[in-house]
Amino acid sequence: MNYKIVRFALGGIILIFGLLMLPSILVAIIYGEGWQGIYPFLIPMLFCVFSGFLLARRKPENTDFYMREGFVVVALAWLIISFIGALPFVLSGFIPSLAGAFFESSSGFTTTGSSVLSNPELLSNSQLFWRSFTHLIGGMGVLVFVLAVMPNIESENAFVMKAEVPGPIFGKLQSKVRNTARILYLMYFSMTAGLIVLLSLGGMPVFDSILHAFGAAGTGGFGIKENSVAFYDSYYLYYVLAFSMLIFAVNFGLFYALIKRKFKEVFKSEELRWFLGIIALAVAVLMINTRGLYNNFFQQLRDVFFTVTSIISTTGYTVTDFNTWPLFSHYVLLCLMFIGGMAGSTAGGIKVSRIVIYVKSAIAEIRSSINPNRRIALSFEGKTVSPQLKSQVSNYLSIYILVYVVLLLLVSLNAPTFEAAFSAVTATFNNVGPAFNVFGPAGNFGILSPLSKVVLSFGMIMGRLEIIPILILFSPKTWRRI
Repeated sequence: MNYKIVRFALGGIILIFGLLMLPSILVAIIYGEGWQGIYPFLIPMLFCVFSGFLLARRKPENTDFYMREGFVVVALAWLIISFIGALPFVLSGFIPSLAGAFFESSSGFTTTGSSVLSNPELLSNSQLFWRSFTHLIGGMGVLVFVLAVMPNIESENAFVMKAEVPGPIFGKLQSKVRNTARILYLMYFSMTAGLIVLLSLGGMPVFDSILHAFGAAGTGGFGIKENSVAFYDSYYLYYVLAFSMLIFAVNFGLFYALIKRKFKEVFKSEELRWFLGIIALAVAVLMINTRGLYNNFFQQLRDVFFTVTSIISTTGYTVTDFNTWPLFSHYVLLCLMFIGGMAGSTAGGIKVSRIVIYVKSAIAEIRSSINPNRRIALSFEGKTVSPQLKSQVSNYLSIYILVYVVLLLLVSLNAPTFEAAFSAVTATFNNVGPAFNVFGPAGNFGILSPLSKVVLSFGMIMGRLEIIPILILFSPKTWRRI
């Protein structure tokens, strides 16, 4: 382990992260919140700038940076920023419990959207802004943003990007990592700005439009009203948000292909076809299962389509309390929570690409069992799946299940029912947001013990980073000097 380069990298990340608190300070000034609104952000910001400068002031002579260092930097950075990001909630007094604030901050940066707050409307505007701004920062990746703005980024930093960008396959859009990061964020910010305009045109207040766009772009879904998006009672706003959540759950590489007018790449995307097919199937099944609860077809279609897009994109905005839907509908939504969005998007979950490979592997295994002498090649996106990739995808599922069971055991110590514990772990580990039972759209996670909040916070971070970077921190081999 090259400790000096890890220290140097973390210093730069912490310094830039501190500067990201400036917009919340500006919001506090604009809305006249005074010193009470400013100091909860100013103190952590000064701490980050000072400590980050001390850590990064001297670049080490040995700049060797490999996969191990990349995973460690990503894991430590996410844990540090989640802790520092909790300080404004604690200092302001809105979430006095450090465990609760850490949960809220982790939920924000991992774009989960689960909350310990029963009524977010009690927060000040600066706190509401920070809470939703964490979604925007974490959506594309905190470290991807750092790579985009830091000078002298070397190619070795692909290891950082690989550790943070979700999905089984990492591909650079440009030969240089910094250029890839900048392109990603240019598309990300442009799409977010467009969504803000569309929401404002629908009559949503500008401040509300900004925060909801942050949530949809990061597929996070922190509500700023007690009943989330249902507060606005507008079909236009519902469908704008529904389609925007779907768009941000699509691989950003496909948007880049559109910009480059490589339309065939988009239409040939196997993962995109599966993604849209799963959505269509889920909507059809839920429409049939919930038909007895609605007298108005268009209202039913609105609620079902919005809920499906919100859950599979792992955003978590709600327009109806799906806790009241039949049990079969709960199972369908749970499946969508596990599936998640496409690789290379801002969504969470296992990812559609892995699900496709799992399904194809299972079919191939069954066919080979019938005819043992027949060799069946596994293909995805028009290419043969290598044994190495197939092994990585299979191993990920094994690790995923193992970690999931451990989280479930720990949370069950405090959860009121098995359904509540199971859905809470599913919703947080897959970065979805609302769960079922007491943790449903009408509830919150505030009733959990401090231990369970910390456990689920780690679960959210592990889910966002796809587990491995956090597990590597606990391996003694990781910390051996090179």
